[in-house]
Amino acid sequence: MRKILLLSDTHGYIDDRIIYYANQSDEVWHAGDIGDISIIDKLSSISRIRAVYGNIDDHKIRMTFPEKINFHCEEIRIYMIHIGGYPGLYNAKIKKELLEMKPDIFISGHSHILKIINDKKNNILHLNPGAAGKNGFHSVRTMIRFEINKNKIENLEVIELGKK
Repeated sequence: MRKILLLSDTHGYIDDRIIYYANQSDEVWHAGDIGDISIIDKLSSISRIRAVYGNIDDHKIRMTFPEKINFHCEEIRIYMIHIGGYPGLYNAKIKKELLEMKPDIFISGHSHILKIINDKKNNILHLNPGAAGKNGFHSVRTMIRFEINKNKIENLEVIELGKK
């Protein structure tokens, strides 16, 4: 079993609440717009990091992390990219990749809007953790945590970090 903390759109901001939840996780997944490599340095001193770069990320972050990643955690297939849309509104390139790869979980960020959507048509769980940082139009900072137990996603929980 793996305990996962999923966040996005930190835009260079990290605080004690994010660190608190990272300390409870086996892995931290960041869905882009990291904002500063120091965010990764802090999180990677606590937990294993998997991340993609976002549209605001500089060359250091882009040299460290890919635009998209496909990986397995336990028996679950994951596809993560910063800008990808969501069920019913996937961008065309992503839609094609999802149909070819058939991930169990599709993760994107970018919108700053927390979304957990079961794409029944394609049998994919879409996760967008919203924004954990303070930049953007969102009013409440959010993340998601959950557990992967073999081929099951369990104890999925939205974490509200408070107003930005």
